[in-house]
Amino acid sequence: MIYAIVLTAIKALRRDRAALALSFMLPVAFFSIFAAIFATQHNSTPKISLIVVDQDQSTASHQLVRALEHEASLIVSERPAPKNKVAQPDYTAATAEASVKSGDSQIALIIPRDFGKNPISFGSSDGSPSIQMLNDSSDTIAPQMVGGLLQKVGMSAMPSVMAQKGSEFTGQFIGGFTPQQKKRMEENLAQLKEQEKSNPDSDTSSASGGGVIAVQSRSVIGEKKNLVCFYAAGIGVMFLLFTASGSAGSLLDESDSGTLDRVLSSHVTMTTLLAGKLAFNTLLAFTQLVVMFVWAWAVFHLDFHNHLAGFVIIGLCTAFAVAAFGMLLASMCRTRAQLGAVSTLLILTMSALGGSMFPRNLMPLAMQKAGMFTINAWAIDGFTKVFWRDLPVSALAPQIAVLLGVGTALFLVARRLARRWEFS
Repeated sequence: MIYAIVLTAIKALRRDRAALALSFMLPVAFFSIFAAIFATQHNSTPKISLIVVDQDQSTASHQLVRALEHEASLIVSERPAPKNKVAQPDYTAATAEASVKSGDSQIALIIPRDFGKNPISFGSSDGSPSIQMLNDSSDTIAPQMVGGLLQKVGMSAMPSVMAQKGSEFTGQFIGGFTPQQKKRMEENLAQLKEQEKSNPDSDTSSASGGGVIAVQSRSVIGEKKNLVCFYAAGIGVMFLLFTASGSAGSLLDESDSGTLDRVLSSHVTMTTLLAGKLAFNTLLAFTQLVVMFVWAWAVFHLDFHNHLAGFVIIGLCTAFAVAAFGMLLASMCRTRAQLGAVSTLLILTMSALGGSMFPRNLMPLAMQKAGMFTINAWAIDGFTKVFWRDLPVSALAPQIAVLLGVGTALFLVARRLARRWEFS
């Protein structure tokens, strides 16, 4: 009897191809995504975009900048990319800070004037000027990596300065050197400087350590903000996709019950019917977003009322895109079972790649690019600009254009696929 029950269940599962596919494809898809994120991070860590503002323009500061440019994990820039093939001026402290605030760059280093006079710091009271590190408080990894690399290249890029400062620091503690010792150190330092001039790009030391360069880190954005906006956006968009696909499934129910045929036999066209359902699903998705963010404001102190304009605009665009996505899935599938399987597979995959489950900036570069093909990524970027970066509505133009364009394209494809109901 047990054998017969098992055999019957296997046959039923084989008949339900949607459930069969979901049982095996979804775990494999998720395993592949998270394996690609975590298993290869030791050799595919995304590069950090770093702005360097050299206010000193000394030999020591040039050596430091060149050493940073040779670091494989950094993308160093001293000026913005050309606009309309016109070269842009070098970054200043103000423009570098604005770039970090807008999210165009992760870190900015401001090398102060007179840095070259005393670039190496031995102790806290030696008067060494501090390099300013400007960062985004939502990214806790990039400042630590840049800080460690800065100390590393500080030791490797300026060996003569390290030796000179080390000897001076040592002399203060032992009461000075003899004339012979001073002469020998001066000869060695002169030889070391000649080597640096003959091969300025060489890395003469692989040692690493902390504290040789004075660094003062400062968060230019998000220091007093609540990270809950990231979670509200990521989780909200993911569940909007589920809600939209489930609501759009009413088309399949109406087709099975014969209601759809009766509606189409009246004066209602398929285009009008789909447009009406699209409008309802957009309103439903936007209402769900409102509830999510109001709850975040009431319970988790999200700064909601100061960002209403941006929230309404990006919220409606997101709701429109996910509603159109639901309409497309309903038009593609033949049964509710197929819709459930396909929507679950696609939505969870999109959410994993798009940043709803794991921050995209920590993913390998290839996966970050793949995430840009999801609704989640563009919606989350829009909400981040509104609630985290306090950018004006005009800064949402790329996200608005993509979400509206994707929604329109998906609706047109759904309308094309829905012709099967008109001729059935």
